[in-house]
Amino acid sequence: MPENSSTQLISTRRLCFLALAIILNIVGGQIALLLHLPIYLDSMGTILIAVLFGPLYGMLPPLLYGLVMGFTIDIYSLYYMPVGLILGLVTGLAGRSISVKKWRIIPGALLITLPGTIVSSIITAFLFGGITSSGSTILVQVLNKAGLGLTASVFVVQFLTDYIDRLISLVFIFYLLSIIPEYLYREE
Repeated sequence: MPENSSTQLISTRRLCFLALAIILNIVGGQIALLLHLPIYLDSMGTILIAVLFGPLYGMLPPLLYGLVMGFTIDIYSLYYMPVGLILGLVTGLAGRSISVKKWRIIPGALLITLPGTIVSSIITAFLFGGITSSGSTILVQVLNKAGLGLTASVFVVQFLTDYIDRLISLVFIFYLLSIIPEYLYREE
């Protein structure tokens, strides 16, 4: 059966990009964790596949990443899986309208950041008391001790770190797509 048959659920090409997306998420996340960066870098693959193939495919990498990482080396991945699912959904819905041209990437990063930030802030504040394995935990504690309150401190830091993370990820993904020949990811 041809690869682009309408009866085929997932093409070989999309399956390969799905595997690449999961690897990008794992490698990026582990780099950020090992270097104690205040950003996460574990959503580049999610953003890539969501921009290319839409919201359903955008939700698959964080689901599989969360399960693999959560049951092997990073239990936090299971708890934050809903954040990745939301990111994949929102990026898949908005992905085609986000562009590096005419500064659309700045509001685009904001659009894909905010829904997930709300969910991750709630998880971080109420489930973990504001403390996670991320380097941004220090900033949360400083703001909390300065009188902002735990939930507000988590939201402010989470929003800033998520926004920077998504902006860097979008720039990387659009750069990657500019150097990869279009025939590799466009299906006829």
